[in-house]
This record gives sequence, C-alpha cells and structure tokens, in this order.
Amino acid sequence: MTTATAPSAYPASVGDLLPAVRDLADRLGEIPSRNRIMREFKVGAPKAQAVRLALVAEPITLPDDIETEPTSDPWEYAEPAPVPPVPPIDTTPVPLILPTEKVAEPLPEVDQVGHPPVTAEPSPAASKPRRLATWPVILIALPAFVAIWSGWVGLGGLTGFGVVHPLPGIADGFSLNTAITLPIGVEVYAAYALRAWLSGMVPPRARRFAKWSAIGSLLVGALGQVAYHLLVAAGIESAPWWITTLVACLPVAVLGMAAALAHLSHEGSEQ
Repeated sequence: MTTATAPSAYPASVGDLLPAVRDLADRLGEIPSRNRIMREFKVGAPKAQAVRLALVAEPITLPDDIETEPTSDPWEYAEPAPVPPVPPIDTTPVPLILPTEKVAEPLPEVDQVGHPPVTAEPSPAASKPRRLATWPVILIALPAFVAIWSGWVGLGGLTGFGVVHPLPGIADGFSLNTAITLPIGVEVYAAYALRAWLSGMVPPRARRFAKWSAIGSLLVGALGQVAYHLLVAAGIESAPWWITTLVACLPVAVLGMAAALAHLSHEGSEQ
C-alpha cells in the first residue's frame, strides 16, 4: 500500500502531487475531496483544488468488480442523506369494549429471579400535607392588638382626631371617637392584603398589588407606633404639622387601596 510522504521544506508542485493523489484515488475507489487532499498531503486549499481538478480530467482505472458511478461535480463535497420512507398508518379500527364485557387484567411483570416487582404505595399522610394550626395566631394577636390600638388612638388624639357627633339633630347623644378609624383601617387592610398575597387565590396583577400594599401598610403601621411613642416620651401634646398631614391622609389612602385590590381580585371573573 502506498502512503503519502511527509511534506518537505519546500511546497510540492501540482505535478509532483498528482501521482500521489492518483494513488490515493485508486485506494479509495473515488476522487478524494479537497479537504482530504489538504489533510493527507499538508497543502493549501488552492493547490489541493488544482490537483483535484487535474485528477478529474484523467480517467481513473477501477477494479472490475466495482461498478463505476458517474463523476460528481468537482465543487460538490457532500450528498444529501437519503430520506427514510414513511411507515404506513395503521387504520385498523379499535374494538369497542362494552360495560358488560370483562377485560382481562395484564399479568404482573417479573424480574430476572421470577419475583414480581414491589411497588411502594404512597401513604395517606405523604399524599395529603397537614395544615398548620392557626390558633397560636390568636394568642399572638391579642397583645399586639392592645398595643397597636392604644398607639393609633393616642396618635389620633395628638393629630386632631377626637370625639364627634355624627348624627346632629337626629341622635345628639350619639358620639364617636374618630381615632378608632386609624387602627381599623390601616391594620385590617394590612391583614386583608397579606391574605390576598399569600393565598394565591387572586389574579397575578392583584397579587402583586396586594404584596406591595401589604408591605407598605405594615411599614406605615410600624412608623405610626414609633411616632406616637416618641411624641409621648418627649412630652409633646400636639404632633407636628407634617405628622398630622400624613395621619389625616391614611383613611383616604386605605379606602383607595382596598377598592383597587377588590377590583383587581375580580378582574378575571368579569371576562
């Protein structure tokens, strides 16, 4: 078998390469590609293409037992893969199983030893997760409710909230302390928005709004408690104007957020 010689210090000419490429074509039974010539004889692409074109112009003597095929285009380096035939579609009708017929159950599979496989059945405890008890929340909420209620009512008294008569001329003796609107509005809305955020029962837009409004309401509630205790500790009987302004806007802001959250929660059911 003739093998390609190692490249010399000077590049070989087309005439010198032609006999070696002809021997390679005899071994392969076809004209080698340009990339094969470049790889076997360590020559560049132009010289490999020139040698291949010179070899194409000459007839190649093949063995008698090999059928010759028409010479492909010298610029064509690959042929498309044959497309496999499409299997025929099974049009056999499926038999209808009536309720009165008894279908034979398939035999259980067995392993190499001959024992049937053991299938682990999920336990009822694993399939149904246990719910977290909610009664500890009541114990936690009772002292927090007392502290939050007293703080908001006290801050409302320092910012102008107080006793009013909402039904003059109708029930003059009926009075109402408007300071209770602060803990009821801010804290109840925070719990309502927190429920809508974590329950997953509302549309995505309502859930995002509930998330940020719940966080904001909790922060406002914390700041209200801090402001009240700082004012009382400093002996101030009337809050500064900017604290009074913020506290006075809380009922309106809470009403708007609650209405927006309720509207977004029913957004999907209206379509």
